[in-house]
Amino acid sequence: MSFFKKLKDKFTTTEKEHEVSDKYKAGLSKTRDSFSSKINNLVARYRSVDEDFFEDLEEILIQADVGVMTVMDLVEELKTEVKRQNIKDSADLKEVISEKLVEIYAGDDDTSENVNIQDDDLSVILFVGVNGVGKTTTIGKMAYQLKQQGKKVVLVAGDTFRAGAIEQLEVWGERVGVDVIKQAAGSDPAAVIYDGVKAAKSRGADVLLCDTAGRLQNKVNLMNELSKVKRVIEREIPGAPHEVLLVLDATTGQNALSQAKTFSASTNVTGIVLTKLDGTAKGGIVLAIRKELKIPVKYVGLGEQMNDLEKFDANAFVYGLFADMIEQE
Repeated sequence: MSFFKKLKDKFTTTEKEHEVSDKYKAGLSKTRDSFSSKINNLVARYRSVDEDFFEDLEEILIQADVGVMTVMDLVEELKTEVKRQNIKDSADLKEVISEKLVEIYAGDDDTSENVNIQDDDLSVILFVGVNGVGKTTTIGKMAYQLKQQGKKVVLVAGDTFRAGAIEQLEVWGERVGVDVIKQAAGSDPAAVIYDGVKAAKSRGADVLLCDTAGRLQNKVNLMNELSKVKRVIEREIPGAPHEVLLVLDATTGQNALSQAKTFSASTNVTGIVLTKLDGTAKGGIVLAIRKELKIPVKYVGLGEQMNDLEKFDANAFVYGLFADMIEQE
């Protein structure tokens, strides 16, 4: 069975899988329109697979922000596959490309995208990232999802520096129907997080979602502040935080990659939330992050609605990239 046929079968079997594939298809429309059309044009221009074909393919992948190192590795693997399968017709490479993209992302680990929620204890998730990437909105959407799953959720407004950050989180708390622990603007973030942990414990919460500052006077101050917050959480709950999720804006492309490098050097980032994937044609940044930083993308933002935060699924991502071709199968 062909790879495209397998993907089509996978995402049209149940209503839930169909819903996921529709979200990825809609959310990745800008990337797909750019990426797929270029791949189709490439295949139309080159009937046979030669060195010029691979050079043009490299350019298309780099423009999609897949990342230079990732592109080089991918193209080398494709060249090997072309020889192994004795592929002559460029059209036959479409499926091989899509299969390799899934392999790059998933590797041998299918569980890395799962968020570490404790079964019988308070789970603490710390959100980090620069201002403007959609951190507070992501917290609100995740709180909504967790509440839908029957979890008792508490939010803590640890971003005490950005004007309006506390109020923004309060608005989300009201919308979702969850408690928000806060202090006055300018308060010590570690003290606020400490209050949040105490409140979550006393209220029998299942999950505590912690907002943090995205900018201080300089990068060193910010990273020191995040380290302090992390130490407070660890002291109160050994083994916590159970996740440190770095929120990145997909529309910033390679800049998101450099942010990821900065934060992961200073805090133990366990996963990425990639927001605004629906607003960019550079969705390949997902692959660059995974390949170059070895950090799994755990969630992606595929729209503005409350339920548009999706767990990342490498197969669904590739389905969204190649949907037009797959549905012709």
